[in-house]
Amino acid sequence: MNELDVLRVFCGPDGRHGNALGVVRDGRAYPDEASRQALAAELGFSETVFVDDPERGIVDIYTPGLRLPFAGHPLVGTAWLLDLEIVNPPAGEVWARHDGEFTWITARAEWAPPRRLQQYASAAEVDALPAPPPGEGWLYAWAWEDEAAGRVRARAFPRRDDGITEDEATGAAALLLTAELGRALNITQGRGSQILTAPGPDDDTIEIGGRVRFAPHAPQR
Repeated sequence: MNELDVLRVFCGPDGRHGNALGVVRDGRAYPDEASRQALAAELGFSETVFVDDPERGIVDIYTPGLRLPFAGHPLVGTAWLLDLEIVNPPAGEVWARHDGEFTWITARAEWAPPRRLQQYASAAEVDALPAPPPGEGWLYAWAWEDEAAGRVRARAFPRRDDGITEDEATGAAALLLTAELGRALNITQGRGSQILTAPGPDDDTIEIGGRVRFAPHAPQR
């Protein structure tokens, strides 16, 4: 039986919600891209991570339909699970830190896959969107809940026919929104997930943080 951990990343203040993440601790069990893509499709999580070197934090990330060079919630979750200070996805070296109940990564906005960031007039408008909204391409719908305090309401829709109708918590999109707005954000996404962000120590980096928990009743392999 191969070891599979199932986590919830970017949980809300009550520890609920968060985005499901599968982590295969021994990537050698799935030695090629085809076998990894097949498992990611079978599991059906928004992302699944394969750990190729736990000491150096080398990881490989898959959605049910494609391989990703970078994604926020898989790196936050893996850093928490393996207590890493550095995670190495294909995009490049990502620093991680653990601050009380939050795990943070520092990444570059240029690593995030393109998303359409569409602002709405109110959080109620974001809440009222159908899943998915009409149209094509990855949509991150957001509105201010409290602009002065940096509080944002958001929902994310991949619209890519891989079984993920709505993404519960999207670190890469939060990274892009923070880079665009140039300020720290407290994002409530999906049903009640929470993503914290802040401009990083360098001009072109962003910090993304959140809570991670083991998922209840996780499948075993």
